Amino acid sequence: MKRPGAQELDDRIIAEITELCERGDDDVEHQRYDEALVRYKAALALVPSPVLAWKAAAWILTALGETHYFKRDFPAARDALNDALRCTGSVGNPFLHLRLGQVELELGNKGRALDELLRAHTRAGEEIFAGEDPRYLEMVKEAIRRDEEG
Repeated sequence: MKRPGAQELDDRIIAEITELCERGDDDVEHQRYDEALVRYKAALALVPSPVLAWKAAAWILTALGETHYFKRDFPAARDALNDALRCTGSVGNPFLHLRLGQVELELGNKGRALDELLRAHTRAGEEIFAGEDPRYLEMVKEAIRRDEEG
């Protein structure tokens, strides 16, 4: 299965990136986060320069950010997710905004966290918060209530 944006790259590179990312995804699923990070970084190294110009880089950077999030390495997660948002075609991706909002909250940046979580909610509704800690959606709902009350 090809990842979104991968079709823009050479078929050989697509195959290598896809293989590495699928193995990384399996590592994450089995909580082998360090192994996943190695695979995702290897996949990112295959993306031609300028890396951020390729849509495929956004998906790899998102996977890196999410893996760091699961490891609770929030500064590294923020760096990867911010880079993902700088990639072609990434602005407005609700999942990226959700995960970045969660990371920012964990880092104590409540204003930035709320901004990102509201972006995720605006683009994808409450469904994007399914399976996540309920405090993130509650933070959004409270901000919306405050705004509606004036």
